[in-house]
Amino acid sequence: MLIDTYGRVATDLRVSLTDRCNLRCTYCMPEEGLQWLAKPELLTDDEIVRLVRIAVTELGVTEVRFTGGEPLLRPGLVSIVERCAALTPRPKLSLTTNGIGLERTATALRDAGLDRVNVSLDTLDAEVFQRLTRRKRHADVLRGLAAARTAGLTPVKVNAVLMPGFNEGEAPDLLAWAVEHDYELRFIEQMPLDAQHGWKREGMITAGDILAALRTRFELTPEGQQKRGSAPAERWIVDGGPHRVGVIASVTRPFCRACDRTRLTADGQVRTCLFATEESDLRGALRAGADDATVAGLWRTAMWGKKAGAGIDDPSFIQPDRPMSAIGG
Repeated sequence: MLIDTYGRVATDLRVSLTDRCNLRCTYCMPEEGLQWLAKPELLTDDEIVRLVRIAVTELGVTEVRFTGGEPLLRPGLVSIVERCAALTPRPKLSLTTNGIGLERTATALRDAGLDRVNVSLDTLDAEVFQRLTRRKRHADVLRGLAAARTAGLTPVKVNAVLMPGFNEGEAPDLLAWAVEHDYELRFIEQMPLDAQHGWKREGMITAGDILAALRTRFELTPEGQQKRGSAPAERWIVDGGPHRVGVIASVTRPFCRACDRTRLTADGQVRTCLFATEESDLRGALRAGADDATVAGLWRTAMWGKKAGAGIDDPSFIQPDRPMSAIGG
């Protein structure tokens, strides 16, 4: 079991498979990109599967989400999914992706054992997409979403970040589109995880702003805390159902008290929180020949030290040195 001093138990593992990405989203990294990790620093496929196995069989993890960077850039992704799906007990397996390349891999991923996907899409406008991501790939993402739905990787969830000066007025249109295509839309407040450290709370589009905009066109009924559990998204039933929309308000409505996550970076570091500034090295232990019990013990120790909250509202908050592309969403 991965328990901390506040009694929270981590059962949800987020695994970053690579720090690389084929987009350059303004809220994540600079236009010129970042200095990527050298290949020897990355966990191998075998090391990833071993750590997932330890998490599932020794530490009580029941859900595994593969992230990046962009996980579809990982050459061994399908094999990693297949090997993790073969574990006993079998964890629920999902993937967070920008959707580029999903059109050609969705069926293979489903056949390997992937249960569902989250796809990032911030706008319905191809020109705005190009401004936000600095890449002309909007149509690829739409085709990837459709392929995921056809393959049965459902519910297909769409993650959207609203940014002033880009897409701040699109919330109602995005929800209408998601309802039409049977996707579950989730808005995410912009978080201080950009490589340029340009995030400012002043002027950010908050959960309150998003909900106010949605209510100009839709009737929203709160789903309630009992349904939410430890999920990061507060959800609302849209126009009486069956569709739902979620808002992840990491900045203005933090959900740290219910957090059940543990995170593994692409180079084998345990992070207890997206906003953590400390990491615990598991890669070194693996490569030094540590047995499973020793690795599990290191992981338990790391999670025992998890802080009460992310601390974004603390005046002394220091943004993590690693951008979101290196930590995993």
